[in-house]
Amino acid sequence: MTAANFNNRQNTRFQAIRTWLNDFQVQTPKTARFICQLIPAQCPFARDISLLGRQILHIPPLCKLNPFYEEVVGMRFRALCYLADECGEDVSQFLV
Repeated sequence: MTAANFNNRQNTRFQAIRTWLNDFQVQTPKTARFICQLIPAQCPFARDISLLGRQILHIPPLCKLNPFYEEVVGMRFRALCYLADECGEDVSQFLV
């Protein structure tokens, strides 16, 4: 298998997952709440590493390295909109 074939297969798999995530429709409040609880409102991975009170290393948020970041954030947004618009729920608890 050549590198080009491997990359093409990987892109095809990624595209299938992206399509599934983008096409996912939130249809129940229970599912919407689960998605909002599962997917954090902001990237939790940024860290500052300190030694003896001095910052020696900063690790930036790694979420954008995730190939499905935009799709997952979009799914969370759709779930929030469903809860707010269709169910009339207060979604402020999910924005923290």
